[in-house]
Amino acid sequence: MLTKMQFRTPVGALIAVANGSKLASLVFSDHWEGAVNRLETRFGPLALDGAFPSSVAARIDAYLTGDLDAIDGLAVDLDGTPFQWRVWSALRTIPAGETVSYQELAHRAGEPTAARAAGNANGRNPVAIVIPCHRVIHADGSIGGYGGGIERKRWLLSHEQRHARPARSYACA
Repeated sequence: MLTKMQFRTPVGALIAVANGSKLASLVFSDHWEGAVNRLETRFGPLALDGAFPSSVAARIDAYLTGDLDAIDGLAVDLDGTPFQWRVWSALRTIPAGETVSYQELAHRAGEPTAARAAGNANGRNPVAIVIPCHRVIHADGSIGGYGGGIERKRWLLSHEQRHARPARSYACA
């Protein structure tokens, strides 16, 4: 059963759709129509009834208020090619507050010469933030595009940099 919930952010509302306890879509509200089309292609006519999983909602809320690790490991229910899955999995290995280039993303997905294809897979990510496509930038350090818009990408990166836990260092005794 698909369920839906909306979250408020400083850069606009997010709409989440879960299939059972797994997140199937997370988009900014101004991209909802495209998400509906993708979801209907996959699941048929949408009946977004029932209660959205409280554990998923709590973890998204926690991320938005600064607990960046809260969304790690959230289960997702996605439909993609094997290459897209590798790219989406590689995205989830980028620590909050850090960025990688499209070339590095392609390398992490096992296709070091496929930066453009990795960028395309990145752009087809149906679960924004949880699969952190916003953490990918150009090799020259410029922000580059983002399906939700550049200002939202900047906000997400800034939010993560503000709240990222510093790397632990251990003193030698």
